[in-house]
Amino acid sequence: MYGIREKCAVIGVKSNTDVFESLYYGLYSLQHRGQESAGIAVQTDQIRVHKDMGLVSDVFRNAYLSGNIGIGHVRYSTTGSSSIENAHPLLINYTKGSFAIAHNGNIVNQDELRSQLEEKGNIFLTTSDTEIIAVLIAQEHMRTNDFVEAIKSVMKQLVGSYSLTILYDKKLIAVRDPSAIRPLCFGQKDGTYVVASESCALDVLGIPFVRDLRPSEILVIGDNVESHSGPKGKVCHCMFEYVYFSRPDSVVDGKCVYMVRKELGKILAKEAPVKADMVMAVPDSGISHAIGYSEGAGIRYGEGLIKNRYIGRTFILPDQKQRDLGVRVKLNPIACKIKDKELIMVDDSLVRGTTLKRIVKILREAGTKKVHVRICCPPIRFPCLYGIDMQTSKEFIAAEKTVDEIRSTLGADTLAYLSIEGMVKAIGHDKEDLCMACLTGDYPLKEKQTKLL
Repeated sequence: MYGIREKCAVIGVKSNTDVFESLYYGLYSLQHRGQESAGIAVQTDQIRVHKDMGLVSDVFRNAYLSGNIGIGHVRYSTTGSSSIENAHPLLINYTKGSFAIAHNGNIVNQDELRSQLEEKGNIFLTTSDTEIIAVLIAQEHMRTNDFVEAIKSVMKQLVGSYSLTILYDKKLIAVRDPSAIRPLCFGQKDGTYVVASESCALDVLGIPFVRDLRPSEILVIGDNVESHSGPKGKVCHCMFEYVYFSRPDSVVDGKCVYMVRKELGKILAKEAPVKADMVMAVPDSGISHAIGYSEGAGIRYGEGLIKNRYIGRTFILPDQKQRDLGVRVKLNPIACKIKDKELIMVDDSLVRGTTLKRIVKILREAGTKKVHVRICCPPIRFPCLYGIDMQTSKEFIAAEKTVDEIRSTLGADTLAYLSIEGMVKAIGHDKEDLCMACLTGDYPLKEKQTKLL
């Protein structure tokens, strides 16, 4: 799927040796969650930060920070502009010392909190909601004289999603919001401790996965590992982590993402069968789903499009003609394989439909007889408030069109979406434990959020 972007990813490492390389390669494995900026903070006697706009490989090309404990971050902006000032980690200096913080998620009541803090004389240097969290923690720390208690107090004031890594007093602190909307996991081996947005980062570093952080958990890694609990909330894991965002080789809240995506495809094959010569994917995000659809339908899977892997996600062109060319540069059909064939084209989800429309056109021009589009996610109709780049209903093709109208817009012969019931079954969590607000409009933290829609 093209057009939706996650906000960011966090990582933290504490070890007996320098952690910079671990943070670097961990961030590299999480690059899919944010490509605008990257940063690392490491603590020795003081906290040093290196961050800049760009990909991990560019930002740290000539950089190295020595130290046995640190945190890292990759970002795509959903709150706050795309600028170096909003890149993470943020370093906060205040009366009691300093700390660095990195954040994945989105604080829904940030405007209210910012106004309250500004009325008290606070001046903000960024437009990021992360700075609001940091200022609140600093103020509560000065009030309570206990850093963990300060975090607990701040958690009671925040509405929204947040997975945090914090570097304070030579301790690595990880925090997951009470609803556990965004993922955050923990691993350890031989004196090395790692927290990360996804378990694929642990795999890359050769660190065994221990567990996901629990909802509202504050994990403090110093001389020992301590777990504290913040305020309780309604658990609502983001279903989009399973459908699209997380890497397929990650395990998120006990579920193997690859197996979930295959199951999404299998169930859709049963819900929306159609005769065809081949099942193909929109690469790369639809591959796992398409393999599952192929197995469920008993129709062979094959490649119909080849992706140019040297084109980054920031490859955006300004006008229609150039955008059409841009899709062709990214994806080229294997004409000798798909000519005169009836194809089932599987994708993970459908947002605006503009790219998929161009892909259908490319397949037609390559001689495909029929194109049956299958989407392994129910129709997206409502904004996300929790850290995904879908913040107005106007973006969604399904907001105002029927399925048949969408099919006609895409130029497909048939179109079918997975049902909500099928999606829930494939993910394997109870329906009540999933956030599906972008599908249903039922926001899990209703009272303080309906006024923001």
